[in-house]
Amino acid sequence: MKRAYIEKFNCFFRRRHLLLIFLFVLLNTGARTQNPASWPLFRGNQQLTGHSDTPVPDDPVLLWTFQTGDMIKSAPVVDEDRIVVGATDGIVYCLDPEGELLWKFATNNAIEAPALIHKGTVYIGNLDGMFYALDLDTGKKKWEYKTGNQIIGSANWWEHDGTTSIFVGSYDYFLHCVDAATGTVQWKYESENFINGAPACVEGKIFFGGCDGFLHVVDVLTGKALKKIDVATYVPGSPAVEDQKAYLGDYDGRFFQVDIQREKTTWVWEDEATQLPFIASPAVSGDRLLTGNHNKFLYSFNKNRGEKQWEYNTGSRVEASPVVVGEKVMAANMRGDLMLLNLSDGSIVWSYEIGSRIISNPAPAGGRIYVGAGDGFVYCFGKRGNE
Repeated sequence: MKRAYIEKFNCFFRRRHLLLIFLFVLLNTGARTQNPASWPLFRGNQQLTGHSDTPVPDDPVLLWTFQTGDMIKSAPVVDEDRIVVGATDGIVYCLDPEGELLWKFATNNAIEAPALIHKGTVYIGNLDGMFYALDLDTGKKKWEYKTGNQIIGSANWWEHDGTTSIFVGSYDYFLHCVDAATGTVQWKYESENFINGAPACVEGKIFFGGCDGFLHVVDVLTGKALKKIDVATYVPGSPAVEDQKAYLGDYDGRFFQVDIQREKTTWVWEDEATQLPFIASPAVSGDRLLTGNHNKFLYSFNKNRGEKQWEYNTGSRVEASPVVVGEKVMAANMRGDLMLLNLSDGSIVWSYEIGSRIISNPAPAGGRIYVGAGDGFVYCFGKRGNE
């Protein structure tokens, strides 16, 4: 009798222990899961992996367009019912899901950097080196912060003990970290050249490359260098970071996987016939690594071994970063073609000729695709009505 009671007691606590583990995993997984109705950062998440779970139709139709005052180099970002994009007229535009203007905010110079939306605030920089925090609902300025040179890359964020930090790179060679609520500088980390892309952030560490050819790993709380890995000559894009590996390309036409723990490049791929720049930032999905090159091709590599799985000739230079949406890949080129490809083999699913160059990656959110082009228009694609 006593033994049976002990067994029942142990069984109860084993079940309770398993339930607690399950709840812990569920809660932590949920914290990392991206809301399919939003695309708040230009690569979708803090790791910059360029992946979305939103269901994009195989044959989307053009739903609406919105004209800004000049060309668009800044990738759109989306927070459910708000679409935010900057243009080279120096204005930040906020639109509703039907393409109607909700507000606009004028800065004093061109905007090429994508915005970051976090907890009801828009963070965005311009070519004056000014960095702004704007209220997402009204467009009212909360604060501004001045760096020493132009900003062309998106910001990123990290939260610790209830305090959110925002960090952004500048052509003044510094990665700047400011308090999200006040814009007060927390620290500045100096690199050795211009910082072009966005920094990735994983587990309290910041990862970024730049014109100095290094992959920098910086502690988000202190701004101190943790690692400085020599990878290339000039990194124009943003790294994707996953499982202690970073993926990035350089201006000389090489693409790398970097083992962060071992501080070394584990594989390198290049097309020796072209050796043209990798301007686009990569996307990661499963064992696949997707990126585009100035030689007109979109590539899928095995992310672990660097073997080319397939290639697709888009017909023009690729600077816009690809985005994985389920089993499809969104891509765009400098001729103005927007396309969907099968992730498995690179075969074309759908394409649309915008006819004006697309520099920044499309934003998938809520079953729709938002993209800006050189003609100054924001384009929205999706299903029409109840189709």
